[in-house]
Amino acid sequence: MEQGMTEKHPWAPFLPSCARILMLGSFPPPRARWSMEFYYPNLQNDMWRIFGLLFFGNKDHFLTEGKKAFDRARVESFAAEKGIALFDVATEVVRRRGNASDQFLEIVSLLDLDGILRRIPGCEAVVTTGQKATDALLSLTGAAPPPMGGHSSFPREGRNIRLYRMPSSSRAYPKPLEEKAGVYRKMFQELKML
Repeated sequence: MEQGMTEKHPWAPFLPSCARILMLGSFPPPRARWSMEFYYPNLQNDMWRIFGLLFFGNKDHFLTEGKKAFDRARVESFAAEKGIALFDVATEVVRRRGNASDQFLEIVSLLDLDGILRRIPGCEAVVTTGQKATDALLSLTGAAPPPMGGHSSFPREGRNIRLYRMPSSSRAYPKPLEEKAGVYRKMFQELKML
């Protein structure tokens, strides 16, 4: 993808019918950084290690045998069983540099939040996994900015939905894996999902 050209989101939203939370990142990294064709595909991103640690006591739970990729089937099965929907706030972007940094992403189009929430009527929380995702979602909801690791709420589709602001799972965010996992653990415990 040439820098400065618009790029459309490569995947449809992952919306299990039993979804209780909707996790929103900003936008997938460039294809060259994918280890699987699914959300949080970059091996340098710790989201699936966080989930492995929290739910299975093993940060490598979602890695393939050679540890060179995340196992998409295992990730999808887990997310569907736990009621975790996945998408990103941006559906179209311009990369100002050819990397995965949110700092150089210009959002052209945002997700249809109301349309997605209609498709997952049991969703009680939206979780953002970085500052760019949080800022974009705040612009759509008018919610108060939640503190890191905490939540605010907003009315939508006849429900009061919690908006959680979680630390970025990118290794560019300078916190140890266990510390990030601790913040996610608190949220999942509050939602009675862990």
